[in-house]
Amino acid sequence: MYEVKWYKIGLRFIRLGNMDYHKTTWRVIEHSPSKGAWNMAVDEAILESVYAGDSPATLRLYAWHPACLSLGHAQPYSEVNTEVLTEKGWDVVRRPTGGRAILHVDELTYSVITPETEPRMSGGVMQSYLRLSEALLESLKMMGLTPQASKSKSHSKPEMPNPVCFEVPSYYEITVNGKKLIGSAQARRKEGILQHGTLPLTGDLTRIISALRFKDTGIQARASQRLLDRATTVERELDHTPTWKQASHAFQESFKNVLNLDLAPGKLTGKEKERAQELLKEKYAHPSWTERI
Repeated sequence: MYEVKWYKIGLRFIRLGNMDYHKTTWRVIEHSPSKGAWNMAVDEAILESVYAGDSPATLRLYAWHPACLSLGHAQPYSEVNTEVLTEKGWDVVRRPTGGRAILHVDELTYSVITPETEPRMSGGVMQSYLRLSEALLESLKMMGLTPQASKSKSHSKPEMPNPVCFEVPSYYEITVNGKKLIGSAQARRKEGILQHGTLPLTGDLTRIISALRFKDTGIQARASQRLLDRATTVERELDHTPTWKQASHAFQESFKNVLNLDLAPGKLTGKEKERAQELLKEKYAHPSWTERI
């Protein structure tokens, strides 16, 4: 049985409550690497289907191909270096959630999509995020890491508004050896709750720097160094690279154990596929959404 847990956030304590939930079944979907616009369209299509009662709460695990720069919901498109994206063959998409830019490559991405009545997601954004963090922490432990979850330490003020997600300290972070490892964001709508996040498995985190615009090369170089100082990958912490499948297995096992779930392997329904195609065409692959700010 899970005990009541209290987390100190700033000067406040947040009570998560009894984590011994009644067992319920969520759908789990593993998706092969897909284009960024399609990935975002699928997450929103599932959210709508869950709200309509046509689909159960869903844990989705996926990847991206080709590499894709994703912008936060309110991030200016002017921060994107479109010439570099074209040169490298990388995509760009705007997320439905907040935060700053992420370059999705060599990673596992998760999304949790539930109705607002799901007890594991009850309360505010912070409370539900902390509950999911328990499962995320356990997944990293299963992979051989020693993660921590705590209020982020204050960093010096950046030289300019910072476009890079993994360089900007979050209010509450999952770290390994003091460096950020999982970045997550949540959106709450009338349709329900969507939280998604990314776990960098391997590769050079500073690749994102070339995909964004900076005032000058000096600021760009310092941003690259700060990113290495403040963020990490699984490979850098373990000295070997777990496969995407191994990471996916760890996520599934930890969600089952920590949140007392049965996970039923599933696929998108016909309606979800059809709606995702509509959202792809009308929103996520369309400049009116991607370049709206």
